[in-house]
Amino acid sequence: MILRALPLALVLTLAASPSTAQQAEEDAQAYLERIAAIDDAGPQLNAVIAVNPQAVEQARAAEAGGGLLEGRTILVKDNIETRELPTTAGSLALAENRTGRDAHLIGNLRAAGGVVLGKANLSEWANIRDNNSTSGWSAVGGLTRNPYATDRNACGSSSGSGAAVAAGLAWAAIGTETNGSITCPASVNGVVGFKPSVGVVSRTHVVPISSTQDTAGPMARSVADAAFLLSAIAGRDPKDEATLAGPGRTDFHTGLEEFSLEGVRIGVMRSQVGDRQDLKDVFETALSDLEAAGATLVDIEFEPNEEMYGASFTVLMFELREEMGRYLSSLPGDGLPRSLADLIAFNKANEDREMRWFGQDLFELAEISTDREEYEEARAIAVRIAGEETLDMLMEENDVAFLIAPTREPAWTSDLINGDNFNGSIGFGSPAAIAGYPHLTVPMGSIEGLPVGISIFGAKWSDFEVLQLGVAYERTRSAKLPSPSLEPWVPAPVEAE
Repeated sequence: MILRALPLALVLTLAASPSTAQQAEEDAQAYLERIAAIDDAGPQLNAVIAVNPQAVEQARAAEAGGGLLEGRTILVKDNIETRELPTTAGSLALAENRTGRDAHLIGNLRAAGGVVLGKANLSEWANIRDNNSTSGWSAVGGLTRNPYATDRNACGSSSGSGAAVAAGLAWAAIGTETNGSITCPASVNGVVGFKPSVGVVSRTHVVPISSTQDTAGPMARSVADAAFLLSAIAGRDPKDEATLAGPGRTDFHTGLEEFSLEGVRIGVMRSQVGDRQDLKDVFETALSDLEAAGATLVDIEFEPNEEMYGASFTVLMFELREEMGRYLSSLPGDGLPRSLADLIAFNKANEDREMRWFGQDLFELAEISTDREEYEEARAIAVRIAGEETLDMLMEENDVAFLIAPTREPAWTSDLINGDNFNGSIGFGSPAAIAGYPHLTVPMGSIEGLPVGISIFGAKWSDFEVLQLGVAYERTRSAKLPSPSLEPWVPAPVEAE
């Protein structure tokens, strides 16, 4: 199956299919050629920072060795260590960070027969360097372009992972999220993104922000493929205590189809639908699809306790300094930064390349965030409000198993000078991110050719059930999904009456 010779729509259909005998090697080569054709050249999506030169050989060996993934190729966000390639987090400070190590989740991936195709671009340092950043930009990889409209943003921080899957550059990708970094790019790039419960996937040898909120997760073209990839990378890790706290489930892909929407009670977060009528219309179609399949929808009007946001920010600043320093100190090799202070100094010394578009105010704030008592109090507040007093309370009081809302608005125009342009009235992802609960986004339609997603939230450790609902929604979805144009956005023509 030579993907490069086929139209894009057919590429996306075939690329999502399971491997068959003698196919993995051919697919790996085709993906590499497609990356060269439309990521490095053509529209230059800048979704991929580096490719694995041994990918074809590894695919051949992985397919022969069997395993769950049978040689499928995966792009890995470039803040996750893989032994073949540097792990840069998008920063020139780590351009030579060749650890020779695999993150625990990558070890699991290889054991399951998965192949690292390359490293995906990202918002530098997973978008924690500055308040005025532009999502999808890194000094190493440049600005990631959205395949549906190349002048529009791919969101972040897992920008390259989302854009690459949308453009058919790999079977699937792995992203990371602290708050919205998997789900936002998945939504605006028209793919499935799953932020699992914190503790389902190990964070060992992943460039950190926050042990409270960080997790890796799959990005794919279907919920089934995302679940398949999650089964490969999940698992307990003695070096990551969060993975020892949960049920330790690693089978997320079997039994997905055995879920019926009949009688399932789902809470609709009406206050988080936002102020755009076009998005409301797409969301109402999704709600009608769910109701037609038998679901019972319960409208919920709710505004979160804003104390949660300030407390979470305190947690992020404190943990960033401590955990980044711990990670950098663990790196083998000479001449690498060893602390957050070293990164701040590097950026100042390389201001023309690193800080042309935005600064490092969050780095500098984190460096002086040293009050442990304040941090511990803030962490307790943030986790309690987000979990017990928000998600748990909403599901219990409304007798619902899940909560849903639109994920984000359509992709905005990329603007390196002015930074991102988020619509803050849309979405409900922060409580799940802060509490460490699962959050799945699934494409639900489009606005003027730009994808938008629907978010599904569940209780802590209800990852499998959330994925089941995602598959059931895909089955009943009536909206026609667009295909990537690989061109700048143009308005759809107005139909004559």
